[in-house]
Amino acid sequence: MLAMLSTRPAVRRCAGASALALALLGAGLPAAAADRPQPDLSRFYRQQPVWSACQGPDMPKDLQCGKVTVPLDYARPGEGTIDVALARYRATGPSRGSVLLNFGGPGGAGIPELASDGRQFMDLTNGYDVVTFDPRGVGRSSPVSCGEGTDDASAAMGENTDAAHPQALFAQLHRAADQCARNSGPVLPHIGTVNASRDLDVIRQALGDDKLNYLGFSYGTRLGAVYAAQFPGKVGRVVLDGVDTLTESLAEQGVAGAEGQQTALDDFLDWCTTDIGCPFGQDRRAAGDEVLRLVRSLDENPVPTGLGGSLSGQDLVGAIGQALYSKELWPSLQRALVSLTEDGDARRVLAFSTGGMGLPGDRPGTDGGLVDTEDVPADNLVAALMAINCADDPDRPTAARLTKDMDELRSAYDQASPVFGRYRLTQLLMCYGRPKGTDFIRDRVRDVHSAKMLLVGTRGDPATPYRWTVETARRLGPSAVVLDNKGDGHTGYSSSTCVHREVNDFLLYGTLPASGSSCPADAAPEGAAPGGTD
Repeated sequence: MLAMLSTRPAVRRCAGASALALALLGAGLPAAAADRPQPDLSRFYRQQPVWSACQGPDMPKDLQCGKVTVPLDYARPGEGTIDVALARYRATGPSRGSVLLNFGGPGGAGIPELASDGRQFMDLTNGYDVVTFDPRGVGRSSPVSCGEGTDDASAAMGENTDAAHPQALFAQLHRAADQCARNSGPVLPHIGTVNASRDLDVIRQALGDDKLNYLGFSYGTRLGAVYAAQFPGKVGRVVLDGVDTLTESLAEQGVAGAEGQQTALDDFLDWCTTDIGCPFGQDRRAAGDEVLRLVRSLDENPVPTGLGGSLSGQDLVGAIGQALYSKELWPSLQRALVSLTEDGDARRVLAFSTGGMGLPGDRPGTDGGLVDTEDVPADNLVAALMAINCADDPDRPTAARLTKDMDELRSAYDQASPVFGRYRLTQLLMCYGRPKGTDFIRDRVRDVHSAKMLLVGTRGDPATPYRWTVETARRLGPSAVVLDNKGDGHTGYSSSTCVHREVNDFLLYGTLPASGSSCPADAAPEGAAPGGTD
């Protein structure tokens, strides 16, 4: 989910589950669409972006915006197009082309992230234009939305995940899927990483680069790996930081994600309860129970958000999960929770979980053009995350199979985390009623014959476990070079001086560390708290 590096709401990837869930959700996989002959796409590859100053009060003056046009459906490029929003900082020295950034998610818009935290990448402007984009279905690029009432539907599904009322659950899931389809427009059937990767290649050519130079974080590593499998001859200097799994199902990822987030929450409470201002008190043993009590209370009685909606316990869980990706966000999270518990003010908490500036229910434009920033639906981040994860996962268990195994699934998720388990299980169930996703990632992204790629895994990463880095490197084959970051937090580029240096050396100068090299954890400044500012 988004970023590792900012004190803005983190948007990283929602991860995944157990051997039980793998067996439950395994199913026959459809044939890969990539095998079909492709029509002429030359007109898309001939375009050049027109750049101008980005519009908006929060946009840096030196940040330029543009767009590229891509097929809505690569198999039928004559049947509609969409625009993909771009932004860049120009190179300050002699340029060797561009480096593309993806901050994660899925569902994270790149442009607001680069606008907010571009300083993290200014070293790279010594050799590159630093470019990012809002992937299809995300941000200004034909954003998907599930519309009003989605939170209520999710809460109802969470309450109904028991084997006693399966028909009510499946009916609710179908209604939710239909609602997302109605509110998202024609892009929804064509969302997902395989198509986003093809968009990435159009962007590469439009920028004038023979090879793709790329820095992807979290979910962005999945996108980078898929690109390397689809276009191995176009791989330039590619870095994957916070490496995603290519093989585990959404169910497996959900359990792994719940476990990681519970560990991160425990670490946050260890820190919070040493402060008299902690909203859960100073008794560490009781603090975890207080969090769970607050979640359950808000599920029963949501509080108004001031935006015409309400904040439920599951909304709170999602917001806390975003904030736990970086220790820099802990002080902001503490202040947001104080505002919620003492004043009933949900606005600070809500800021962690909204990826857009619109209101829930704002219908995005359906003509394929870019939407204005203020018209991005507030639920776009969550809606895009679900849509992309479902599109990337071919498993769709039947209603009978879900009914049979629901109690066991609930037990596995609750055991992984009493706070995050239900939220993660609901995310998994939201794929029910949607079309099966592609099998390309699970079956075809392997043994990539490309230039060397640098994979960074962080030992204490709460979202993408280090074992995923090792497994993905093994799967990609000899092209993968692993850098072992001994620190904590989600991704290493912004939190580790050593990782930052090694990544920059590779991107700027082509200097790779030996595979298996490690970076020590940065020493915290003496007496400093692991925090930042609002």
